Amino acid sequence: MVGEVVEMVSTTGVVDVVEEETHFSSASAQVLISEIMVCNRDLEKMKQNIHDVQKRLSNITDVLGKI
Repeated sequence: MVGEVVEMVSTTGVVDVVEEETHFSSASAQVLISEIMVCNRDLEKMKQNIHDVQKRLSNITDVLGKI
């Protein structure tokens, strides 16, 4: 893929359209796949933490409702 137009979106939502030469290799793909796996793991940890906090809040609410 040489001379491809690429749309890049930052975490702030800013969109840049740039033309760049891309020399994508299997090593590059492996790095990106690894990054995706790390992000997915981090997201799963966050989801579990949110679930744990929701359970704690529910328990607290239940206890307060019995008082």
